[in-house]
Amino acid sequence: MAQAWNSEIIYQIYPKSFQDTNGDGVGDLRGIIQRLDYIHSLGVTAIWLNPIFQSPQVDNGYDVSDYYTIDPLFGDMKTMEELIHSAHDRGLKVIFDMVLNHTSSRHKWFQEALKGRDNPYRDYYLWKDPKPDGSPPNNWSSFFGGSVWEKEPNGDQYYLHLFDKEMPDLNWENPKVREEMVDMARFWLSKGIDGLRLDAFIHMAKEPGYPDAPYAKPGELVQAEEYFANLPSIDTYLRDFAHSIRQEFPNAYLLGEAASAIPERALDYTLPRGEACDSVVSFRYFPMKPAKKESVLPREAQSEVLNKREFKKTMAEWQRIVGSVSEPTLYWNNHDLGRAVSRFGDEAYREASSKMLATLMYLQKGTPVLLYGEEIGMRNVEFDALRPAVQVSLQKRVDELRHWGIPEKEAKKMAVAQNVVASRGAMQWEEETYAGFSTDRPWSGVNNDAAHTVSAQAIRPDSVLSHYKKVLELKKTDVFMNGAYRLLVAPESVFAYLRWTDAQTALVVCNYQPNEETVTFEELAEEPNAVLLTNGEHQLRDGKLTLSPYASVVLEWKKESKGKEE
Repeated sequence: MAQAWNSEIIYQIYPKSFQDTNGDGVGDLRGIIQRLDYIHSLGVTAIWLNPIFQSPQVDNGYDVSDYYTIDPLFGDMKTMEELIHSAHDRGLKVIFDMVLNHTSSRHKWFQEALKGRDNPYRDYYLWKDPKPDGSPPNNWSSFFGGSVWEKEPNGDQYYLHLFDKEMPDLNWENPKVREEMVDMARFWLSKGIDGLRLDAFIHMAKEPGYPDAPYAKPGELVQAEEYFANLPSIDTYLRDFAHSIRQEFPNAYLLGEAASAIPERALDYTLPRGEACDSVVSFRYFPMKPAKKESVLPREAQSEVLNKREFKKTMAEWQRIVGSVSEPTLYWNNHDLGRAVSRFGDEAYREASSKMLATLMYLQKGTPVLLYGEEIGMRNVEFDALRPAVQVSLQKRVDELRHWGIPEKEAKKMAVAQNVVASRGAMQWEEETYAGFSTDRPWSGVNNDAAHTVSAQAIRPDSVLSHYKKVLELKKTDVFMNGAYRLLVAPESVFAYLRWTDAQTALVVCNYQPNEETVTFEELAEEPNAVLLTNGEHQLRDGKLTLSPYASVVLEWKKESKGKEE
């Protein structure tokens, strides 16, 4: 049985954007090693690295051409081994990002598969004949646009790719593919890594026969996820994979990326305990709505804000369904989503809202997963701070938004926010050229944001960084690791919940708005024993709690329980 990871706090590092040591504008493994003391000081217990394997970098490393080789962009095997050992010396676990659904088209397996139908590697991928008229086999669209089917260069069949055409999907029905992926995982676990983040694993199975989506218009391509996401055979593939590696590495941690999973499906992916994923990340945590109610613009041309009412409902469902028997992930952002304070906070209350978001999310039941720079209040990289090549790629979207009458400054901000580049700006270490990330211009971009660098935040006891450290220290206590959970009824912009054990009860109250708010809960009838954490101003008088804009407070009562599970 795998160990319980409910006491872990994971820090996600996007290696290209974290720390460059050789002056090429791209982060590297040596840079991560140099920053391990800082990472450890945060109070996190594990680091998750986005892919560092050999890759053409069509999709920033998620197109792997060799799973057994470190991409020279980041370093070499010797440096990787040093990183693993150095992390372990500081009590930090290491999690690798493993791409199981597809490879690069330059992978030796696919290059062999292209040699013909009789090649033994042909069945490592998914192939189908064209329709009688020579068109692609069905009307499914790729996540990257266009058909999921690409004609092979020297034959008459099509191969399937849910992502870029240079990222062909693997055939998980083939036992040899499953064996190859297990062997690869064992190789890295034997090197000393502690776990795997399973990228896009929910897509490893496809509907047999690859039927057309019947609701598409003639000639239309549609993202028919019901045919290639969360299918029943995924459970078999996942459990067989987990069982195979845990025979030799019983404590291997598996964090699954289940982007479109609902709580019930996430439960399938995490049960039985120790026989599947330890936890999964779903992108369904955050229901959004247009920022302006009466806008005549189409949805795709509008700024969005979190639907707080639906967000409460969503989080309550994940805590009730998954949190009662497994470990939900607790996160605000990652490399595919906009930065927390830009997407969910308030620019006018940047520090207060950053702190409030940390308190709200990470003291719930589950495993926190922080994105590098979140702890210093990093926001989306600004359009004008991006490299020229990235600006050019986004300019079309800016022009579309301006066509709808959106001012240029706002259009640039929206274009970045709607793109994965938003969260991939260089880490802001110091107030100097390129923020101490590199001596050369970063590969993506870097904000000129002196107040939100590590050096500036570290010397302020009231900084976002200081608050994050306090939250994570509190997270490690028994009530927030193991305590029961109940979301409380509160005004729409107040997020409040109880955590409790037999010895302690904690009340977490967060004011999620730019106005003062007063609330009352039955627990407040008795004076708390202590204030465990606070940001902003709060006042408790006669059972009523008043919070300043974006303030949060954590109150404690000892020795007796103050709530019951519902």
